[in-house]
Amino acid sequence: MKELLNYVARFLVDSPDEVAVTQVEGERSVILELKVAPDDMGKIIGKHGRIAEALRTIVNAAAKKDGKRISIDIIG
Repeated sequence: MKELLNYVARFLVDSPDEVAVTQVEGERSVILELKVAPDDMGKIIGKHGRIAEALRTIVNAAAKKDGKRISIDIIG
């Protein structure tokens, strides 16, 4: 999931070199922390949070096979 989020986020931002994803695992859940440049926060979140919600949907769909729940925290 970490690689998927990193791959998609790099195409959405102007500064792909500043994209970093860290993963914190629990028993039944995984937290992915997505760090982007401050100027790219708006591009990752999108209007009314639509892009952020789409990222969460994509990653959760990929995680269904592992039976885990994914949470994405966006850090600027």
